[in-house]
Amino acid sequence: MTTTDPVEEAAAPAEAAGRTAAQAALASARDHLLGLQSPEGWWKGELQTNVTMDAEDLLLRQFLGVRTDEETLGAARWIRSQQREDGTWANFHGGPPEPSTTVEAYVALRLAGDSPGEPHMLRAAAYVRGAGGIGATRVFTRFWLAMFGEWSWDELPVLPPEMMYLPRWFPLNVYDFACWARQTIVPLTVVAALRPVRALPFDLAELRVPDARGRRRGPRRVGLPGWAGAFGALDRVLHGYERHPVRGLRRAALRRAGEWIIARQEADGSWGGIQPPWVYSLLALHLLGYDLAHPVMRRGLAGLDGFTIRDGKGRRLEACQSPLWDTVLAMIALSDAGVPAGHPALERAAGWVLGEEVRGPGDWSVRRPGLPPGGWAFEFQNDVYPDTDDTAEAILALGRVRDPLAGPAIERGLRWMAGMASEDGGFAAFDADNVRALCRRLPFCDFGEVIDPPSADVTAHVVEAMCAQGLADSTTVKRAVVWLLKAQEPDGSWFGRWGANHVYGTGGVVPALIAAGVRPEKPAIRQAVSWLERRQRDDGGWGEDLRSYRDPTWIGRGVSTPSQTAWALLALLAAGERGPAVDRGVAWLVEHQRPDGTWDEDHFTGTGFPGDFYINYHLYRLVFPLSALGRYLGGREGGTP
Repeated sequence: MTTTDPVEEAAAPAEAAGRTAAQAALASARDHLLGLQSPEGWWKGELQTNVTMDAEDLLLRQFLGVRTDEETLGAARWIRSQQREDGTWANFHGGPPEPSTTVEAYVALRLAGDSPGEPHMLRAAAYVRGAGGIGATRVFTRFWLAMFGEWSWDELPVLPPEMMYLPRWFPLNVYDFACWARQTIVPLTVVAALRPVRALPFDLAELRVPDARGRRRGPRRVGLPGWAGAFGALDRVLHGYERHPVRGLRRAALRRAGEWIIARQEADGSWGGIQPPWVYSLLALHLLGYDLAHPVMRRGLAGLDGFTIRDGKGRRLEACQSPLWDTVLAMIALSDAGVPAGHPALERAAGWVLGEEVRGPGDWSVRRPGLPPGGWAFEFQNDVYPDTDDTAEAILALGRVRDPLAGPAIERGLRWMAGMASEDGGFAAFDADNVRALCRRLPFCDFGEVIDPPSADVTAHVVEAMCAQGLADSTTVKRAVVWLLKAQEPDGSWFGRWGANHVYGTGGVVPALIAAGVRPEKPAIRQAVSWLERRQRDDGGWGEDLRSYRDPTWIGRGVSTPSQTAWALLALLAAGERGPAVDRGVAWLVEHQRPDGTWDEDHFTGTGFPGDFYINYHLYRLVFPLSALGRYLGGREGGTP
C-alpha cells in the first residue's frame, strides 16, 4: 500500500500555482521584450548615469560658443528633476550627495538662468560650502572651472602632452592607462598645456571656501608609504616644467596628441562611444585650431545628437550606448524563455550582431601585436576597442541561433578572446595585462579607475562562452578557472567589477564554474550558495547598494531589484538549488512584475568605475528576470549575467 506524505501533498498545489504564475510572468516578459526589438534586429535600452553628462554638455557648448536656448532649457529641466530635497545631486539613485556632481549641476543651472537666490540654488550652494567648496571636487570638475576662469590652472595637477613620447615599456606611457582613461587623458594634456580661459557671465563666489587649495577631502586610494610624497614631488617638477616647457618639444607633442586623437574618432563622430573622451577630444582639437566647420569637429558635435534623449522629463545625454550588449543579452534571455533558434527575432538579431563584428586592429594590439582581430564592441560604432565581455556574450548568443555565418565569426571571436588572457590567466575587458597601478597614484587621475586589470565577472563570462563551444578542457579555460577560484572572497562571494557588486560577481562566476566542470558539491560552490542564501532579503529578493564598493558593510545589502534578484537566481539554479530560496526569489519577480511585462528598477545596478561612476541599464530589469524565469521553468543551466 502506498502512503502519501501530508506535507508533500499540501505543498503540491502551492508549487503548481507558483509555476503557473511564473509561466504567465515569463510569457508577458518575453512578449514585451520581443516588442522592443528594432526593425534592424537590435535592442537598446537607455543607459542612464548622472547629471554631470548634461552639465558638461552645456559647458562644452558654452565654451565652443554653440549653446542654444532649446538645449539649455531642456537640460536644465532634467537636471532640476534629479535634485534632491537637500539641494544635492548624487551619482546614483538613493546615493549620498556628491560634491563634484552638485557643483557641475549648479553651474549648468546658472547657465540656464537660475538665480543663486532661488531656494533650490541656495540649498545646493550651502551643501557645496559645507563639503569644502570647489576645492573638494575632483580634478575633472576643476578643469572645467579653470577653463572658465573659476579656478587657477596653477592649482591643478599637471600631466604634460610630452608623455606621448614615452616608450611603451616606460612607466606612465599612454598605454599603461585603460582605454577609457588614455582616450580622456591625451586630450586633457592638450587642454592643460594650452590653459584656455573663457569667462562665464557670472562668478561662483557663493561656492567658495576660504583657503581651499584643490585637495579632495578624505583618502582617495591607499598606497605604500612614500608614494604620496613621491608623486607630490613629481607634480611639483611637472609644474616647474609647465612654466618653461621646451618649445619645440611642446609644439611637436601637441601635434602628435592631436593626430593621435583624430586617428581614434569613430564613424559616428564619437571617441570610443563614450562621453568623457568625446567632449575632451572636441575641446582639445578646437584649442589646436580646428574650427567648428572642420569635418572632425562637425562629425563630433553632430554625433552627440544621437546620444541625446528628449522627452517630457527634459533633455539628457547618454554617457554611452549599449546596443550590442543589450542585443546579445536579449537573445540569450529569449532563448532561455523557450523562443526557438529559428525564430525571426533571433535570426534578425543574429544578422545584426554578425554585421557588428570588429575585423581590424585597435589599441588592444599594442600588447598583443600578433593576435588576429575578432570580437565585438559594446556600442554601435567602436572599431578601436572591442572587449572580451561583449565578445563572450555574443558568442553565447550566436551559439543559440541557426545562422550559417555564425560559425566563422564565433571561431574568430574565440581566437581573439583567448589571446587576450592576461599573464595570470584572468581576463580584463579591453586590454591584456593592463595592471600597472602607478597610474592610479597620479594626482591627475582622481576620476575613477584608470587601469583595466582582470576581473571575476569578465573572466567568468569568457569561461562560460568557451565552455559553450566545447573548450572546457582547454588550457585557457583551466587557467581562468584557477584564477576564479583564487579570486573568491573569504565570505564565498566574488567582487563584481562591471555590475553591482558581489551579487553580480557571484551570479556570473557560479554558472561559469559549473559549465567548466566544477561540481555543485565542491566547497567554492557551496560557499557561494550559502552566501547568496544568507543575503536574501526578507521579501524574497536580492539587492546590493553601490556603496558596497567603498563600505564593506553594504556588501550584499540593499533594496531588492529585479536584475540583482535574477543574478542570484541564475547562480542558485546553476548550482542545482531548487529549494525555498529559489522559490521565494521567483515569487518576488512574479509579484513585482508590471502589467506590461517588464519591471521597475530605479536603483542603478551597473558599474562604470567602482566607487565613482554607475549606470542604470534600462534593459537589465527585463532581460535578466526573463532568463531567470526561463531557467527556473525549463531547467537550462547555461548563461551568466
